[in-house]
Amino acid sequence: MDYKHTAAEVLRLIGGRDNIISAAHCATRLRIVIADNSKVSKEALEDVDGVKGVFEASGQLQIIFGTGLVNKVYDAFIENAGISASTKEEVKADAASKGSFFKRFIKTLGDIFVPIIPAIVASGFLMGIMETLNFLSNNGYISLSNESTLFILANMFANTAYVFLPVLIGFSAGKVFGANPFLGGVIGMIMVHPNLQNAWTMTGGVEQYLDVFGLWNVPLVGYQGHVISVIIAVFVMATIEKWLHKRVPAMFDLFVTPLVSVFVTGFLTMTVIGPVFNFVESGIINAIQSLIALPLGIGSLVMGALYAPTVVTGIHHMYTIIDLGQIQEFGYTYWLPLASSANIAQGAAALAVALKTKDQKLKSMALPSSLSAFMGITEPAIFGVNLRFFRPFICACIGGGCGAMFASITSLGASGTGVTGIFGILLCLNAPVKYILMFLIAAGVSFVLTWLFGYENKKTEQKKGNDIAKADTQDHCETAEKADEKSAEDEKNVSAPLAGAVVSLTETGDETFASKVLGEGVAIEPSEGKVYAPFDATITAMMGHAVGLTGKNGVELLIHVGIDTVKLDGKHYKPHCEEGQEVKAGTLLLEFDRDAIQKEGYRTVTPIIVTNADDYKAVEGTEQKTVSALETLLTVK
Repeated sequence: MDYKHTAAEVLRLIGGRDNIISAAHCATRLRIVIADNSKVSKEALEDVDGVKGVFEASGQLQIIFGTGLVNKVYDAFIENAGISASTKEEVKADAASKGSFFKRFIKTLGDIFVPIIPAIVASGFLMGIMETLNFLSNNGYISLSNESTLFILANMFANTAYVFLPVLIGFSAGKVFGANPFLGGVIGMIMVHPNLQNAWTMTGGVEQYLDVFGLWNVPLVGYQGHVISVIIAVFVMATIEKWLHKRVPAMFDLFVTPLVSVFVTGFLTMTVIGPVFNFVESGIINAIQSLIALPLGIGSLVMGALYAPTVVTGIHHMYTIIDLGQIQEFGYTYWLPLASSANIAQGAAALAVALKTKDQKLKSMALPSSLSAFMGITEPAIFGVNLRFFRPFICACIGGGCGAMFASITSLGASGTGVTGIFGILLCLNAPVKYILMFLIAAGVSFVLTWLFGYENKKTEQKKGNDIAKADTQDHCETAEKADEKSAEDEKNVSAPLAGAVVSLTETGDETFASKVLGEGVAIEPSEGKVYAPFDATITAMMGHAVGLTGKNGVELLIHVGIDTVKLDGKHYKPHCEEGQEVKAGTLLLEFDRDAIQKEGYRTVTPIIVTNADDYKAVEGTEQKTVSALETLLTVK
């Protein structure tokens, strides 16, 4: 293909040089931050030679070309546009600053809460289990001593993440706002200091007030379970810290900046920020609860139906605030069952499509996507199946609303947050039957509506060739034997580049991989952090987190270690080869730190894609559940 012509067409269809803020590329995509999206002709871009897909995500226009090809188009693109190459971090920063205040606010909340969700989930699960054990013991179903060592420790562990939630939020928010995260953690510690009255254990009202210069009194009560006030406080601290870093001489900076930042922020937090935003947070939570509690579950019906569309837009990252606020205010979150109902419904719609379709490729995508949604991960089902046909998505929204309405009518609440779907019942062990019924209603309505109205299976009539069947049987047998021999010769085995559990591309949670726009393949949940060359090949791309190969056998392969890990910009990855280098099968290409990547909030599931799959009849994955490195993973015919 003519790379310069393709680059010129892309430049023309995005509105020209003046409409570009910055541009970079990863292993498969050209990533451009656009000044005015109305000037972009997306449909025309999809018809440009070499383009495999176009979509917007994270404030970037992402044009999918595939490994090897994207490098050449990008070089021609920046030369044609007369711009300098940008790093992925620069593009990410430009995209973040370009978005509206609301989008930036939602993204900030997601960046703060996603890393601490595992801690919240662990405590939530344990709280649910302890409540269930207490219920069974108090009602005589089991004999349990609440004075045993195991019970005392488990009871103490159960609410730890919630008691010290401001510390977790403070540390995470400090990183997001560009402050010293440990100072952010100190602000969180101040807000739950032992000298303050514990907000969760106070029974006789406020015992002590603080007189602020004779102007007003503030209660000396901790902020256990509070969210908004902590985020605002750390934002103020980050602003003060940055201001001081620019003005305090370097020899005094280490002492002056932390001292002033913590003291000033702590004072403002206890006297102004805390009391004011505590009131605001309580108002928001009560307003949401009033909506959920509308007669006959009407409010929950609406919110349950609208939940999935908010997942599409990314707004759902803010819902953790609602969950945590409700747990603080009422002891349970009544919002999480609504979210769970919506997720379950999306899974049921995808399941209906999987069972109804005769298209094996769609079935292989829809079935695992459905199971993933039932586990609480809905992106593969939403983007890979339901939104693709749209009507299943609408049917799922209706089913989610119906399940949410039942949850509201029965006052179903969860003891924690972070987990929905099948495992969400562990957060609702106080009322497991209600949760199961909610599950069945959401799934049932969604499945039936999708089966009846949401998906029409279009059968392609194929001629049986009766006239051929009447021909000379011997001739056709000989022809079939020769075809089988040729097919066997044309099969090419692709070894597993790394060891781990084999999963479907739809289970990666990434729209691009799930839709197979880049090609056919499978993914591996790695059990170790080493990537090997699966065959003799030339390295066409070495992006830190991803490797592109062109094999001596003609197979073009993409190995993408992790999902959305382009944002790490090579951090926690150690390449052992260079782009353009020829390697033998078994050569160590790349090492990566699985634990470090996961601690950063990214999944390490690794798609292995045959990017030139269109050149072949079929790409078949192994039936094994796990593979060792260099064991057969794919068969290309």
